[in-house]
Amino acid sequence: MIVRIQMEESKRPNVIFIMADQLRWDALGAHTPTINQLISESVLFNDAYCASPLCVPARGAFFTGCYPNRTGCLINPWEPLDRTHGYVHAGTPNLYSWFEKTWDSHHVGKQHFRTADNIDTSPETRTHWDTLTGGYQTHLRNKGVRAPGGGRFKGIIPEMAAGRFTRARTYSIPAVGEYEPGFEHFYDGYIAGTALSALRRRDPDKPLLLNAMFLAPHPPYDIPEPWFSMIKDVDLPKSVGTWYPDQSPLQLYNLTGAIGVRYSREDWMAVWRVYLGLVALLDHSIKLIIDELKRQDIYDDSLIVFCSDHGEMLGSHMLYQKMCMYQPSVHTPIGFKLPASSAYQPGTVNGLVSAVDVFPTICELTGMNIPSGIDGRSLVPMMSGDSAGRDAVFIQFDGNGARGNFQRAIIRGNHKLIVDMFKDEVFLELYDLVSDPEETANLAFDPEHRARLTTMLNMLSTHMTETGDLLSVSDDTVDRFIQDYSQFRR
Repeated sequence: MIVRIQMEESKRPNVIFIMADQLRWDALGAHTPTINQLISESVLFNDAYCASPLCVPARGAFFTGCYPNRTGCLINPWEPLDRTHGYVHAGTPNLYSWFEKTWDSHHVGKQHFRTADNIDTSPETRTHWDTLTGGYQTHLRNKGVRAPGGGRFKGIIPEMAAGRFTRARTYSIPAVGEYEPGFEHFYDGYIAGTALSALRRRDPDKPLLLNAMFLAPHPPYDIPEPWFSMIKDVDLPKSVGTWYPDQSPLQLYNLTGAIGVRYSREDWMAVWRVYLGLVALLDHSIKLIIDELKRQDIYDDSLIVFCSDHGEMLGSHMLYQKMCMYQPSVHTPIGFKLPASSAYQPGTVNGLVSAVDVFPTICELTGMNIPSGIDGRSLVPMMSGDSAGRDAVFIQFDGNGARGNFQRAIIRGNHKLIVDMFKDEVFLELYDLVSDPEETANLAFDPEHRARLTTMLNMLSTHMTETGDLLSVSDDTVDRFIQDYSQFRR
């Protein structure tokens, strides 16, 4: 179905996307005054989830309104053996191609929206691309300064490829350090600077589309002062540094557990201080953009979307990075600061929302057609109070730089079901997100929840089939899980 709001092209709003990378929902606070103010002026969806807790497939879903199974983008395409699974199918409608004919389109920062037809380098693109793999590297060479990070910020972990072969790979570890060259040469300092340049050279005869893709607070945690030393006290979540009974042991085969279990709660305290400092640096970078919008007197006329591609475990459940289905990894902020002329009032909205819903929402709010056949649904009815949200949200993980360590999740009502798959093993976790928000008590072994477990697994299986998942779950999954793992419970 195509939905359209009649709107004159001359009155279409500017659209500004501000995307953080790996931002925990609970990482905002006194150190983020700009983000706090932006949220207070926005319609914020409290129960929003990414489509995949990994950069490339998360963005593939976000910018197309389709689940990763539909886009074909399941992993980060670093491993040649599995690289074909890291790209959105050629010709898939997406935010850039859909809007760039009418909007003056600019992308600055991280470019992890990978497409088989390479839209960012295509001669047909009308978007202005300034990415970290292009201009930033040139900037560092010209200034004679090092990039953030380095050897001591990386460690060796196991990673599966093609769902069959495990080999050693190097990825970031939660080491911390001070980036001496300073903010101007730091990832997000450069991104903020290129965003300001895009704003200042925009075509005033067209509405503006600016996608500001920040790297913060993604590692490496090698960050400049004053942010490196800014945060003194941290109230760590109770889950940090704790491995809970009945938590999936298959996480130990994944980057999340292979690195995360090496650190104690005391170790994580030092990491959290720098991580929150990096969040404060992100806040400073966003302030530069908002100040420029106000200086040009276009802030009130702009639709601003604040979001994150996914979250970060940062020691919760003794896990690191994302790549799993617990709340710190998959629960994400999605907020819309609407133009002053909008009829929608700022506030919070409850109800299940997926990142695939953002693209069609932007289309409806700007009077654009919504592409047919996408999985996303416009959130405008929820903003109007005419809808309670989705009946269920689905999330998938198919491996990091290659296919392996598969996970699927369904959130329905108050409950979340996680299906963790490694080689021939399947481990189930069921949590009540209201009574147990930190997911400490796995209900999958409880006979009283067997009917719910089976119903949710059947719904997940149907979704996997309908979206063309490369995996499936068998009809006897619940019985096999109970039989196989009950004997090992403490």
